[in-house]
Amino acid sequence: MTAADSPGEHPSTSVERFLAFVRDGSLPPRDDLPWYLAPLPKLLEDVGLRFVWLVVVVNLAGTAFGFYYYAGQFAATPTLMWPFVPDSPMGTLFIAVAFGLWALGRPNEYANAFALFGCIKLGAWTPYVLLAFFPAWDYVGWPMFNFLFWSHVAMVVQAFVLHRIADFPVKAVALATAWYTVDLTVDYFYSPVGEVTHTFIPVSDDAGWFLDPTMTNLQIAAAGAVVLTIVPLFVGLATRVKKFEGGALTAE
Repeated sequence: MTAADSPGEHPSTSVERFLAFVRDGSLPPRDDLPWYLAPLPKLLEDVGLRFVWLVVVVNLAGTAFGFYYYAGQFAATPTLMWPFVPDSPMGTLFIAVAFGLWALGRPNEYANAFALFGCIKLGAWTPYVLLAFFPAWDYVGWPMFNFLFWSHVAMVVQAFVLHRIADFPVKAVALATAWYTVDLTVDYFYSPVGEVTHTFIPVSDDAGWFLDPTMTNLQIAAAGAVVLTIVPLFVGLATRVKKFEGGALTAE
């Protein structure tokens, strides 16, 4: 029985699948994971999974807004490097795809792994830089500052629901790690076109950080990105290990 099926019935249309989730569709079990891998209340996880199509639509809307937000950076970046520009929009797209495929009864571990990395890395990086360069964000206004902050926090929250639908096999985690390591390198350390492609920050890359002028603004932004590339790698592999230890998975 797939996650889209209700006990004793087999919804065949998209509408029936949706109603099954909202009403009484079965949900994948919640494995006994340590709090740092599953920090959300089960009720919150269940609500997200039952209203999965709403979650998908919201993420797709966020993806569309994100591409609009990056329009100026696209225009200033050589076409060859465009895949490395829309960081957060790709995170919301990955998780929309991951949840959507699961809802259709076709879960994909590669989509799950990319969603985990995208939503933890970029979801947490944006609040980090909003706070790290707080005085320089006056131009966006308080409403936009709050929107950017909390919408990206929501990305991280979603990432910690994925353990209900994902097992994070090593191959999938390895591919996501490879992509986000390349993205990290091109964003902050080396670009074949001569300019790194990190998301715009409202300060000069080479200027000293306002709290510690011995550190450049680029170093502060890059430090957060490096740490937040490692975190989802740990979360994905640790979740798999704990599922093995708990008996939810067996050796292939």
